[in-house]
Amino acid sequence: MVNTYNSLKTVFQNLIKENTSNNAFIPTLLLLVTIPLSYAVNNIALGIFTVVSLVILKKNKVMFQSNLILPMLLYMLMVVSYFWSIDKGSTLSALSKEAPLFLIPLAFLFFTGFSKDQKKKMLMYYSYAIVLLVLYYSVRALVRYALFHDSRVFFYHGQNEDDYGLVPKLLNAIHVSVFVAVAFFYFITKGVKSKVDTAIAVLLFGFLLLLSSKNIILVVLLLVLVYVFFFSKTAHKLRLRNLILFGLLILIIFSTGRIKHRFQVEFQTNTDKSLSANVIEGVPPGVHYVSLKEAWTNPVFSPNDYFSGTAFRVYQSRIFLELIKENNAFFNGFGLNASMPKIKEKAVQYDLYMGDDNHEGYQSKNFHNQYVQNFAELGVFGFILLVIMLIINVKNAYKSKDFVHFAFAILMISLFLTESFLWRQRGVVFFTLMYCLFNSRIPAKDSKVE
Repeated sequence: MVNTYNSLKTVFQNLIKENTSNNAFIPTLLLLVTIPLSYAVNNIALGIFTVVSLVILKKNKVMFQSNLILPMLLYMLMVVSYFWSIDKGSTLSALSKEAPLFLIPLAFLFFTGFSKDQKKKMLMYYSYAIVLLVLYYSVRALVRYALFHDSRVFFYHGQNEDDYGLVPKLLNAIHVSVFVAVAFFYFITKGVKSKVDTAIAVLLFGFLLLLSSKNIILVVLLLVLVYVFFFSKTAHKLRLRNLILFGLLILIIFSTGRIKHRFQVEFQTNTDKSLSANVIEGVPPGVHYVSLKEAWTNPVFSPNDYFSGTAFRVYQSRIFLELIKENNAFFNGFGLNASMPKIKEKAVQYDLYMGDDNHEGYQSKNFHNQYVQNFAELGVFGFILLVIMLIINVKNAYKSKDFVHFAFAILMISLFLTESFLWRQRGVVFFTLMYCLFNSRIPAKDSKVE
């Protein structure tokens, strides 16, 4: 008990010390660690963060940073899209949810900048906060299993908020996977790892597996290989050999019989298995599973047709192209959060399953692809702004030699292929805050890389 008290006291004293040198440290950390909590708590943290930035504004001059202007421009495009939106009510209601795209970069323009050491400490506190979250939901799952004897409590999220699942549906297993993955890479890339650090990394990876997001798990595994072969201390000494071994390993993995067959099945045949999460759960037996080819080419479907996660995303990409062409929406899009009426029209046209009393239909799902979502609702310029931000993120990660930054950049590129992450409150706060933290300019006296 005494040791716990002393540890907490030390943490508190260190936080006060960091905040003394940079008044934005605690508010930024508070906003970061409350992302997985309730929306109300995170909104309060965002309010505190914004107020502190306004106070700092009186003391500091705004430091122009083009990297931070980009998300602000994206938000301004969202605001302007109201004037041509086909669903002005939906666009107006979504603007408050997307406000972090403007408020967080604006605040970072007022800050004097976090040093490299402060950024590392912020990631450290964030990562330990994620460990606490993982421990909570792990214990919760064990208790629920003891009560209900249902193994579903250890996996993914429930079909609804009252259903079984490792995390609540509102929190979303795929989003939690991203939060956990960033913390995981913090621990495996520490210069000096203790046994506790190793144990935590194992715990986090195990939790990732239980969350069952195949896309995130695959990307994390590939990133681990990249770290081992190219970023670790021993990798620098054997770069050519590691390049050859890495290429051979990837070739072997994807040419192995079962794995090769698994990908062929996914892309060529009808299957209930998918590389990405299914969009509708609780599918009854005896239905027809749509293949990727059918999702792209079928002139019509039927209510008995069910899509795997990947097949549905292929179908969504197909109707996106049709909608853009049919509505001349290439430059403007349909307006922020205003594409749903058009998606519903296509669901009726193609005779998709429209749901029942217990399940949502496919017409209620957005594009599940951030690139497509941006293009469909904000036009080509919304798509270009997003791509530029991701390119800058990767470029700066490479320049900084910070593997956690690199992992975040690759995770976002991959996640955006299967999720409209920025159209969710936790998603837009997480991406924008991490993007600003990693890509904001640091004090010249502390930095060798701008």
